[in-house]
Amino acid sequence: MNNPVKTIGDEASKLAHEATLGAEHAIQSTQRAAQHRLDRMADGLDEARAQTTTALNHLVHDTESLAHRGMEAAREGSHQLRDKTVHARDVTTRYIQHEPVKSMLMAAAVGAALMGLVAIFSRHSGSVR
Repeated sequence: MNNPVKTIGDEASKLAHEATLGAEHAIQSTQRAAQHRLDRMADGLDEARAQTTTALNHLVHDTESLAHRGMEAAREGSHQLRDKTVHARDVTTRYIQHEPVKSMLMAAAVGAALMGLVAIFSRHSGSVR
């Protein structure tokens, strides 16, 4: 006769062994899936890092280019202003040399007008206090 206790114990042991194997298989499968997802995330981060680096390099290059153009524009403006100032000085000097009396009269008139303005503004600012 078969021993029912031994059969039940063997069956339980077999079921426990199969459950252990199933659990180990599930753990390994989960670990592989998690590793695959981590690898995909790492690849995505590497790609994002490369794109960010490229974008930053473009930004630095564009900023340097803009700064260079700005400095060139300021330098060119400075040269033009200096040329215009020199031209105005030369024209004024020639006019004074050719028309000294008119130049003195104009200078005196401008000086008188400025003194009149100063007097008017000083009188108005004095009455406001």
